[in-house]
Amino acid sequence: PTGSGKTLAVLGGPLIEALDEAVHEKKNSIKLLWITPLRALASDTTKAIRHLVDDLGLDWAIVQRTGDSTSRERRLVRKGKAEIVVITPESLALLLTYPESRDTFAGVRCIVVDEWHELMSNKRGVLLQLTLSRLCEFAVRAKIWGISATIGDPVLAARALIPNGDKPVLVEVRPRKGIKIETLIPKSDKRLPWSGHLGLSQLDSVYDRIMDAQTTLLFTNTRAQAELWFKALQSIWQDGLHNIALHHGSLDPELRRSAELGLKDGTIRCVVATSSLDLGVDFPTVEQVIQIGSPKGISRLIQRAGRSRHRPGEVGNVICVPTQALDVLEYAAAREAIKQKRIESPLILHECWDVLAQHCVSIALSEGLEPVSTFNTVKKTLSYSNITQEQFNSVIDFLVRGGSSLEKYPDYHRLDRAEDGRLYVTSRRIAMRHRMSIGTIASDGSMLVKMLRGGHLGSIEENFISRIKAGERFTFAGRTLELVRTDRMVVYVRNAKKIDGAVPTWQGGRMPLSNTLASEIQSILGEVKVGNRAITSSKEMRFLSGILKLQGSVSDLPSSDILLIEHCTTRRGFHVFFYPFAGRSAHEGMAALFALRWGREHPNTFSYALNDYGFMLTLDLPQPVTQSLLGTLLEGNNLMQDLIESVNLSELSRRHFREIARVAGLIAPSLPGRLARSMRQIQATSGLIYDVFKRYDPDHILLKQAKAEVIEYELELPRIAESLRDIKSRELKIVSLQRLSPFSFSLWADGLRGQLSNELWQVRIARAAERIERAYARRP
Repeated sequence: PTGSGKTLAVLGGPLIEALDEAVHEKKNSIKLLWITPLRALASDTTKAIRHLVDDLGLDWAIVQRTGDSTSRERRLVRKGKAEIVVITPESLALLLTYPESRDTFAGVRCIVVDEWHELMSNKRGVLLQLTLSRLCEFAVRAKIWGISATIGDPVLAARALIPNGDKPVLVEVRPRKGIKIETLIPKSDKRLPWSGHLGLSQLDSVYDRIMDAQTTLLFTNTRAQAELWFKALQSIWQDGLHNIALHHGSLDPELRRSAELGLKDGTIRCVVATSSLDLGVDFPTVEQVIQIGSPKGISRLIQRAGRSRHRPGEVGNVICVPTQALDVLEYAAAREAIKQKRIESPLILHECWDVLAQHCVSIALSEGLEPVSTFNTVKKTLSYSNITQEQFNSVIDFLVRGGSSLEKYPDYHRLDRAEDGRLYVTSRRIAMRHRMSIGTIASDGSMLVKMLRGGHLGSIEENFISRIKAGERFTFAGRTLELVRTDRMVVYVRNAKKIDGAVPTWQGGRMPLSNTLASEIQSILGEVKVGNRAITSSKEMRFLSGILKLQGSVSDLPSSDILLIEHCTTRRGFHVFFYPFAGRSAHEGMAALFALRWGREHPNTFSYALNDYGFMLTLDLPQPVTQSLLGTLLEGNNLMQDLIESVNLSELSRRHFREIARVAGLIAPSLPGRLARSMRQIQATSGLIYDVFKRYDPDHILLKQAKAEVIEYELELPRIAESLRDIKSRELKIVSLQRLSPFSFSLWADGLRGQLSNELWQVRIARAAERIERAYARRP
């Protein structure tokens, strides 16, 4: 469990072995690799390990190797001048590109992957699988440990971590750490909006809770929301602004380190943070965690709750602050899921040819790539366990000659074949380009933010800053800044005299609702319908009783037994609402699919809006919603063909291909001393390559990957297919509404986001909600 000593437990074996065998007398040899997903976690872990090693009297050097490391630290690790190295997956992959890497890591006895659940379901985890499989060829005595406090399928997690499917040993500690989940219900004279707010209506109550505790960690789901909450708290802070701080991944490392140090020594009263601090970081002074909005996942809530009272035997304390009414429902569902020990199962990615291409160039760069042995090593990983020789040869052909379509361009001939049959990188320029672009983390086209007279504040997305003119204000790093000028990829700013300003937005801002939490929400709504006292008596459900009762009286409650379909006419058109609870991405695919199939039956013009609970189709011409029509919309046959036809797959694939091209090394990074590439240049380059592949090499392995990933991960075809199968076992209930119901209102409100208006979106929604509530209050 979190906070119970996993770090010390895993270190115990290697350190006892070191004492027993007097390994500590052999200096300058890496014995232990500790792989961590976050820089903040790396710093924390390095300090914990150093303290323990010093107490044992081991004369071992512990070095941290991340993107924030000093040149001295980087040099020590590359030369193997440390016994323990705390490192990120990307830094490890980079080190393995150097010719001396085999000798550097040959003596490794233990490899620890911390917070494995955070890595295993994305391309960072795929790259790490490949790295570990290769590393085990050097370090033949190494044992691999994976650590996680929140993982739904430990057997699958171990299979993904350990190359070649060796039988794992699972160590599980029971009972789990206790978690106290409290929902901050608004005072009796306040109401929560039905949709579309950030929770700032509860600012005073949150402030009171912060003042009641010694130290608080306040989590938001996005960086933009963190900036807004930090500014809001600053505006009413009465305790001196030196003891409140902001922490997210776009801030300068020194600002992040300052916040972390303040949490460590207790000099900071409150830190407003994103997921940059929700993994494994040990802050014993933190008494409570405050979660703003729904965590969207059970594992994430457990992780964040575990940051409070991070000591063995202590109960984690998390206060959940709803931003809108239905957040309260998600808190109740999360508590029930934790009680039943239901946690999300991990997703394993397969056939990521861009990651494999990057890995193969790294091998060729370090010691030369021998095709047969490399194929066998790659096949030992779970993500590539089904790879065929033909697929592997396609990746190699792409790296050697750029494939058939790029054969005439020397820039894409990255590997050269030597007389011994091995493949090498012989170009210094290609070697430098590759080492600078190692990793799979999506690039957002960032620009450095620097004070006109002062230091760096962090990085901001190019798309956002391109909409700001010189002299205009924006909020970043907890300050209101005035844009002075941009020069190359640096944004020069100064402190603004006025405090208002736009808040930056970053890509990937919305977290999807997990399958497990969605299923639990439907189960709770089903229990509410049958009047289960154990569910309805909770504080959350008592608070929601008015909204749920209203929903049930004017329509019905969606649940696991029925698919609720509502329809209603407003000034904006004829709306039909579906509630499959399949998640935002799957709902986007389903909305496009239903519009296509409906349009085949009855030609019309459709638009749609969606959230995690369902989606809304808006028709220009009203059409009756019948059981026969629903049967057509829910048909499982020809699902993939219809889904592809319903969306602009070519444009989606083109957009998705940009990131694949970057990971695969098709887009050159900006070189030191050169003008940094803008996001527009990157888009143009990737778009040109995409068009070349599509026209001259339509079967290119990366082109197929882009299409497959859009279908499987962006549109979530597997989840759509599962939802349609599940819906067939449910009752289809069609309800005609006189006016919007509470559930349909949130979908309708989302549809307002894209409309032009000189009025704030939240103001329009609040006014609409008040009109509907007054209308329902007048009902007999």
